[in-house]
Parts: sequence; C-alpha cells; structure tokens
Amino acid sequence: MSIKLGVSLPQAAPYRLAADVPVFAAAAERIGYDSLWALERLLAPVDQSGEHGAYGIPDLPWPDYYDRVSDPLVTLAQAAAVTSRIALGTGLIPAPLHHPVWLAKGLASLDVASGGRLIAGIGSGWSPDEYAAVAPRPFRERGKALDEFLDVAGVIWGPDPVSYQGSVFELAPSRVGPKPVGAIPIFLGGATPPVLRRVVRRRLGWLPNVIPPDLIVRMLGEIREQAGFAVQCLVQVNYSGTVEVATSRRSPYTGSLAQITEDLVTLADGGVDHAYVTLSDAVTDVRALIDAAEKLHEYAVNAGVVPRGRDLAGQIPNGGPTREQSLEFRPWLPTSSW
Repeated sequence: MSIKLGVSLPQAAPYRLAADVPVFAAAAERIGYDSLWALERLLAPVDQSGEHGAYGIPDLPWPDYYDRVSDPLVTLAQAAAVTSRIALGTGLIPAPLHHPVWLAKGLASLDVASGGRLIAGIGSGWSPDEYAAVAPRPFRERGKALDEFLDVAGVIWGPDPVSYQGSVFELAPSRVGPKPVGAIPIFLGGATPPVLRRVVRRRLGWLPNVIPPDLIVRMLGEIREQAGFAVQCLVQVNYSGTVEVATSRRSPYTGSLAQITEDLVTLADGGVDHAYVTLSDAVTDVRALIDAAEKLHEYAVNAGVVPRGRDLAGQIPNGGPTREQSLEFRPWLPTSSW
C-alpha cells in the first residue's frame, strides 16, 4: 500500500529564509513530494527547568533552533509562490496561542493564495511560556481554547453573514473573507484521550508524532473501529540524522534514509494515509537537503511507499487534496468511550 509523502521546509537558521525556502519548495515539487510542512514555535525560554522543559517534559532542554523558527504561514506563503500542485501543511500550529478569528482568517487566506492546497495541522500546545506571552486564555484552559478555535473556524469558513459569541470575545453578524477554496482538511496533533475524542466527535484527521510506527498502526485501527469511519491519519516522522544505526540498536525514525524508509513501509502497510519527514532537521545546508530529499524519495519509490511516476490524478488541478478526501467540518458525533 502506498501513502502520500511530504517533507519539512528549511524555516530555521542556519538556513536562509529568503533564499532556501523557495529553492527547496520548488525542488521538492519537482522531485515528486506530495506536501511541504512548516511548524510554529514562538520562543525558547531561557529558563528551561521544571515545567518550562520542552514538550511538557520537566527539565528537558529545548532543541537549539527553536528560538529562530520563522512564522509558518509566512513560510508556507513563500512555498506557495514558487509551486503549483504540492500541498502545504502546518505541522503544527498551537491554535490556543492565537485569537481564533485571526487564525481562521489567516488559514483561509493562505488556502486561497495557494489555490486550495492547505492542510491545517492543529494542536493545543505544551509551553506555558508561550501561553503566558500571547495566549488569550491561560494554559490550564488550552482544551477549551482549542475547541473554541474549531467552532470559530467552522463559522468563519462558512457562508456570510457569520457571528459567534465567545467566552472572551464577540463576533457580531459580519461578512468575513476570503473563504477557503473548499473544505480545509484539519488534523489534530497528539495522542492523549482528549485529542482522540475530538478526532472522533468532530470527524477530523489524526496527526501523531514520536510514537513508534507499529504502535501508530495499532492505535489507528482502534480509533477507526471506535469512530465507525475511516479516520485519516497523517504522521509526522521526526528525523534528525542520516547516519546508519545498527539494526539491533535502532530506535524508530532514526538511522539512514534507507532505514527510515522501513518505518514508512510499516506506516503505509498499516493504513496510514500520509506521512511527512522533518528532513530539514537532519542536515543544515539547502544543497544537502535537496540531495537527501531526492534520495529519500527514491528509496520510498523503490520500497513501494510512493508510486513511481505519481501524476497526482484525482487531485484538483492546483494540486490540493480532492474534495472527496478533504475532511469537511461536520457537527459533533456522540461522545466516544475514550
């Protein structure tokens, strides 16, 4: 079974934002990738002790480059300007860090600017420092804030006039544009019970990371059985090095490009729909990045993960997901048993 395959954009130093993002975006489309990805990271606190540790893990140091990550919507707009068919994904944007109306409008604007190619990877965030700096709601209310964004997006992206009564703001009946080209696919990041409940209730996609591929496959089967529909799964493959590792000592998503292709095979065979590799974390030069992208794609083609000579038949002309594949924003389903 094959999957769609994407790669991350070079959006942090030592890459050169003005030059390297468009160069790599155009190269990735030429190579045959299905998607390009940009993350959001607002800041990196000086104090990384205790609750300030990375990923919510006490005392865990933050990756060095997190203090120089460019804005994801700006980065994806750069990529949109030099490509025509490759999908553009946010992986991830912590929605509660933003005013929901502004974020919904920004995502819709990027979708229109790219001709309907946006995939919205959304999360709740894990940094209390980022929340303290900009979030409309406190860190302890991040779940409610995420739900509010999803509700607001469903309203803003719908027909005018729109209105919404929020907990801390009010949108009076208004006309708000531009509207997305079609249904923007939304994928929720994480693997906690609240995340999985939202995926099922709102009929959204699931975007796990860090989790070993065999566990993702098992969880995906359980989620789909619980949901009663084919939940779409898009995996972020966190990859930070290209050196081969002895098979007996290899952890998932580590080793050479050939070795992580084995992980992609496991994901594809297990029913995952789409995966993207954070290849820009593994090298630090755009020429090396393009070379690695070419090799990874070749490995994936040879392994049957990506069809050889994929012509993207069935996609809309500008290269976004088909409307049949897009995840429409639908009413809530009954609460699951998770």
